[in-house]
Amino acid sequence: MKTYILVAVLLLNFEWLGSGQASRLKSAALPIQPELEPQPSKGMSGCSFGGKFYAPEDTWHPDLGEPFGVMHCVVCHCESQRNRRGKVFGKVSCKNIKHDCPEPPCSNPVLLPGHCCRSCPKVQSRVPDKKVDHIFDGFEYFQEKDDDLHKTYNDRSYLSSEDISQDDSRTDFVALLTAAADSWKSTSSGVARARFTLSRSSLVFSITFKRIGRPSRVKFIDRDGNIVFEYFVPRTASPGSNMICGIWSNLQKLHMRLLKSEQLHVTLLTTANQEEEIHGKLIKHRALFAETFSSIITSDAEHAGMGGIAMLTLSDVENNLHFILMFEGLLERREKERSIVPIRVELLYHHHVLREIRANVTSHDPDFAEVLTNLNNREMFWLSRGQLEIALATEGKNPRRISGYITGKKSCDTLQSVLSSGDALTPTKTGAVGSAMLTLHDNGTLEYQIQVAGVASKVTGVTIETKPRRRSRRNVLFDMTADYSEGHVVGTWERLNARDIHMLLQNELFLNVATSEYEEGELRGQISSLLYSGLQARLQELPVPLAGQFVSPPVRTSAAGHVWVSVDENCHLHYEIVVSGLRKSDDVTLDAHLHGFAEIGELDDSSREHKRLLKGFYGSQTNGVLKDLSMELLHQLDKGNAFIQVSTKVNPRGEIRGRVHVPNSCESGPASQIDDAHFDFIPFEEVKLDPEEIKKDPSSCFFEGQFCAHGSRWAPDYDKKCTVCTCKKRTVICDPIICPVLDCANVVHLEDRCCPVCEEKKQEKYVKQTEKSSDQMDGCYFEGDRKMHLPGTTWHPFVPPFGYIKCAVCTCKGATGEVHCEKVNCPLLTCNNPVRRSPSDCCKECPAEEKASIDLTEMMQADGPRACKFGKNWYLSNESWHPEVPPFGEMKCITCWCDDGITKCQREQCPLLTCSKITRRENKCCPECKADAYNVEEVEQLKEEEEKKQNWGY
Repeated sequence: MKTYILVAVLLLNFEWLGSGQASRLKSAALPIQPELEPQPSKGMSGCSFGGKFYAPEDTWHPDLGEPFGVMHCVVCHCESQRNRRGKVFGKVSCKNIKHDCPEPPCSNPVLLPGHCCRSCPKVQSRVPDKKVDHIFDGFEYFQEKDDDLHKTYNDRSYLSSEDISQDDSRTDFVALLTAAADSWKSTSSGVARARFTLSRSSLVFSITFKRIGRPSRVKFIDRDGNIVFEYFVPRTASPGSNMICGIWSNLQKLHMRLLKSEQLHVTLLTTANQEEEIHGKLIKHRALFAETFSSIITSDAEHAGMGGIAMLTLSDVENNLHFILMFEGLLERREKERSIVPIRVELLYHHHVLREIRANVTSHDPDFAEVLTNLNNREMFWLSRGQLEIALATEGKNPRRISGYITGKKSCDTLQSVLSSGDALTPTKTGAVGSAMLTLHDNGTLEYQIQVAGVASKVTGVTIETKPRRRSRRNVLFDMTADYSEGHVVGTWERLNARDIHMLLQNELFLNVATSEYEEGELRGQISSLLYSGLQARLQELPVPLAGQFVSPPVRTSAAGHVWVSVDENCHLHYEIVVSGLRKSDDVTLDAHLHGFAEIGELDDSSREHKRLLKGFYGSQTNGVLKDLSMELLHQLDKGNAFIQVSTKVNPRGEIRGRVHVPNSCESGPASQIDDAHFDFIPFEEVKLDPEEIKKDPSSCFFEGQFCAHGSRWAPDYDKKCTVCTCKKRTVICDPIICPVLDCANVVHLEDRCCPVCEEKKQEKYVKQTEKSSDQMDGCYFEGDRKMHLPGTTWHPFVPPFGYIKCAVCTCKGATGEVHCEKVNCPLLTCNNPVRRSPSDCCKECPAEEKASIDLTEMMQADGPRACKFGKNWYLSNESWHPEVPPFGEMKCITCWCDDGITKCQREQCPLLTCSKITRRENKCCPECKADAYNVEEVEQLKEEEEKKQNWGY
C-alpha cells in the first residue's frame, strides 16, 4: 500500500467590514480575521492538522471543509518521532484505504454515507456489539422513545434527557469497584459504584461506596499500571456521607482516548488503621441514559472482592422494571472454568421473596439483564420507599449470595429549576422569576425550596406537573400552594410513587406558578439535573434569583435565572449561573457582569472597581472564578451592595439581575499567591500553565528572562504602555501601539493610556459622570486587545498574529457600550499604479514613477481588488482554478475562484437523468445517458483527428 502525506488546504478569507456593530457582549467583527492555530496541550508532543491538535498515535479522517468534506477513504496517523537533539515531535502520515476494501459478496453493493467501502444492502454487520451495549436491545424502554404528547402548548421549555446528553456532548461511563480476591494487600468487603460524565475536556465523577472506610484518594490508572490522575478526597467532606464527588479537569487527548476505548481503571484507597483498596474498570453503558433506580449489592460474609451493582428503570407506560446486574467475585474458580453457570435473582420485601428469576450466565460475561413485568401497586409503593431488595445468588453446594436495597439513582448533581415567563404554557414577558432547589431522599420523599419574585399579581397556585397531553387540561401531580408564604415555598412531598420518581430523574416534571393575572401559569420551569461543578455553594445555600424586574429600569423580559456565588478563603469569587426562557437568537449572546450596587456611588470611568465582566457564554449556563477582585468590590459583596447582571444583544444594559450578599473577611486584600487547588472544576476558565510545562513546550518563547506560552500576549517590561508582544512558535513579535489620528484642536495624554484623547471628550466625560447610574456602561471591552476602552475613544484593532491593523478604526460608543469597527476609506487616485510609502500605511499614493511589479504585501492592504491565497499559491481577483488535493491530484469536478480576496469553491452541478442506461466516462464529473455518451465520444474523436491534421500541416 502506498503511503501519502496529506496536505490540508487552509482557506484564509479576509473579509472587510462595512459598518457592522458589536457590543461589548460580543466582540466586533474585525476587518481581518486572525489566523487560527492549533494550541498544543501543556507542551505535549503531537501533530497539528487542519486547525486541530492530535496526540501521538491518534488516527482520523481529514476534513477539508466545504465543498470537499470529510475524506472517508483517507486515514491520517500522528506518528511520534525524535529529532537529532532527542526532542519528540509528531509527524502526520496519511494513506488511501480504498484499495483495501473487501469485495462485497453481493451483485449490487451500495456506498453508505460516511463509509469508504461499499457493502451489501440490508445486511447487518457481523461484528458483535460490546457486551455492555447489547444487553438492553430487546427491551422496549431502551429503544428510541416517540413523543406521544400533543404539541399544542409551548414546547420550548421541554428538555428531555436525550436532549441534555446531545446538547452538551456528554458521554457517561460506569465502574464497579471491588477488592481483588488474589491481591497481596489486605482484603476488603467494600463495594462501590462510580458514575462518570465526560463533559468537554473534564471528567465529572460521583462515587457511592459501602462496607469500606472513608476513602482518602481516588486514583485513575492506565493499562500499564501508571497513575494518570490522583484525586485527594477533601477532609471537609461529611464523614457520615458515603459519596465522593470530584472532577478530573483538562484531560489530555491521550487520556481521553484511553477513556473512550475503556482502558482506564479507577481505585479507591482508605487511610484507616488497615489500608483498604477496591478498584474497577471504566466502561461505557447504554443503561446509564435510562437509569432512574440503582442498588449497590454487597455480601454479609467477609468474602473479599464480592459485590455488584444494579441499574434499573421503569417502562414508559406499564409497570415493568428493567434491570441490569454487574457483579464480581460471586463465581468461584471452579465455576469460572465452566462455560455456563446457573444463578438466581430475587426481589424481596422484608426478607420475603416476591419475585424470582433463574437464569444462566457465562464466566467471561457475567452481566445479567432481565425484566420484572407488571409490578402491582404494593410493589410499586415499596419501590418508591426504598424498601425493595434485590439479591443475586449462585446455585450448588456452596452458594454465594449478595443483596442490596433499591433506591432512586444517586449522584452529585443538583436537582434544580429556573421558572420563567418565556417557558410558561402561554409564553409572555413579565420579568418575573422562580428559582427551585429539590432533594430526593432514599425513602422517596422530596424536599423543595422555591423562591418567587417579580410577579405583579397575587400568586394563586404552585404545582408540580407533567407535560400536558391536551391544551385544555394540565396534569397536576402535587399542589404546594398551601406552603407558599411571602415569595417562598418550603415543604416536603411525601407521597411520590415510583412512577413520579422515574419521571423526576428523567427530567420529565415541571414547576408551575399561577397568578391572578395569569391563571394557567405566569412562570414555568423544567426540573432538571445540573451537572456537578465543584462549587460548594450549591450544597450550602439557595441560589440568588435573577429577574428582569430587578434591572434598573425594570425590563419586561421572558428570561429568568439564578446564580450561586461564594468567596473562598483566598478571596477568590466562585460563581455559577443558569438562565432560562430566552429565545434562540438571544441565547447565544449572553454576557454576565458583577456590579457594585448604586449605594457605592459612581467611580471614575477609567476604573474597573465597580464593574467586572464575569464571562461571555453560550447556551443556558456558565461557571467560573475571579481571582483579582478589588477590595472595594469585596467590601460591597460583604455588605450586600452588589449584584450579578446578565445581558444580551437585545438588552445590553441588562436582561436580568439579582442582588448578592456574600459575607467575607477579605480585609487585607485577595491572597492571589495561595493555591486554590481545592476548588476542582473551573471548566471555562483559561488554564494557567505551569512554568515548567511551558518551558518544555517546543513552541514556547524565551523573552526578558522567562518563558512565554505559544499564543500568549503581554506588555513587555521595557514599555508597559505602548507595546504589545505575542509569542508565535518560538518567535516573539512586539508591536508598537499605533494611535489613530484625532480630529480635534486640543489633545491630552492620560497617565494610564498610550494614545492621546481629545480634551473636549475628556471634559465631557467628567460632566456626565454625576448623571450616570451605576449600571450604565463605563466603556467597551474589545476582545482583540482584551482591554477596556473609554467612551468616545478610537483605536486601531490588534489582531494576532498581524499586530495592529491601520486599515481599520474601532470606536467605543459610550451611550451603549458598543464597539463599532469600519474600514478606512482611502481617497481616489488619478494615477495608474499607486504605491505605498510605508509597509504599515493603509492607503496608497501616486508615485513619482510607476511601479513595474506587484508586491505580495499589497494584497494585505485596504484598497484595490485583493488577491486570494489557496494552499501555497496566490490568485488574482476573478481568476479561477481547479484545486490540487494530495494524494488525489487535481479536483476537476470542483472549481474555485477569487472574489476580491475571498476564495469560493463549488462542485459542478450534474443534471437529472431520465434514461435507463447511465454511464460515467473517465475524466468527466457527471454521469451521462449511455447512447448520448457514445455520440459525444465519436464527435470528440473526429475533432482530435482534425486538430492533428492541422498541426501537421495536412
